[in-house]
Amino acid sequence: MLRVLEDAVGVLVDGHESERRDMVRHEEAVRAEFVDDLLRGDGDVARMVERAEPFGVDLGRPHHVALVAPRDGHGLGDRVALVLGRAVVDRCGDREVLVARKDRTVVVVVPGGPVAGFAGSREQTVGTVLHEDLQRLGVTDPCRVAAGRAFSGAYGVARSYEEAQEALTFADRLGLDGDVVQARDLLVYRVLGRDHGAIVDLVRDVLVPLEQVRGGPTVLLGTLLAYFEAGEVATEAARRLHVSVRTVTYRLARVAELTGYRVSVPQERFSLQAAVLGARLVDWPRTSLPAQPQGCCKVVKRAAELGV
Repeated sequence: MLRVLEDAVGVLVDGHESERRDMVRHEEAVRAEFVDDLLRGDGDVARMVERAEPFGVDLGRPHHVALVAPRDGHGLGDRVALVLGRAVVDRCGDREVLVARKDRTVVVVVPGGPVAGFAGSREQTVGTVLHEDLQRLGVTDPCRVAAGRAFSGAYGVARSYEEAQEALTFADRLGLDGDVVQARDLLVYRVLGRDHGAIVDLVRDVLVPLEQVRGGPTVLLGTLLAYFEAGEVATEAARRLHVSVRTVTYRLARVAELTGYRVSVPQERFSLQAAVLGARLVDWPRTSLPAQPQGCCKVVKRAAELGV
């Protein structure tokens, strides 16, 4: 009798555990599906508001989306998502927040209002707080956190997600060293990136003449970049490049000679800086610029024949 009772209890416990695991898997699947639809931003608004209710998410409020992405080319493990989810819940509670895995990243959705730890000074941002939590909890996976700005409404989440994705892309293309990137700090790159053709034209017209230098444009391009990043101070640029100030000024003069653009003239300096930023976005000169459309060449040639 005792053996039968023991077996019955074991079966009951196993069934209960199996049911609990199935319920957890179902909840995770529902959450992941909801997050996917929310990030796409193309669902029916009324339906999305209804689906958000069980998760305690008020889509009428502004929300940030942050992405935690691997820096080694591999996907983040389940442990990162689990640890980050617990940290966010501990900080904000289990309402108004969503943490889910998507592709190779972990997506974190938090309110843009006055939530402890996620609002305040410029230094204390969603991205920096999440990165601090990862370090504090002993996550050793090399990763980068990108955060979009806060926007209201169901489509606001998708917009913030798009900004976070673009921030990750720009950080990779520009070779940024920081572990945290804020979309609001990269708005100038978004402006440049919206018209790829215009960037290519700018780089071609302003910087391609630097290819006349023996050894290619890399040295002069690097000098321009260091000069702009140093606040247009030749002494600081020389220190960063480990060369003399005279070398920096010579190279800038050489740039002016080849391109016709001088860093001493505000409008020309702006064109040079925009072109340098554009070159980083299109990975020039490591990647060749696309050829000009044949139709444009014909128009230019015909205009030259007519003396226009």
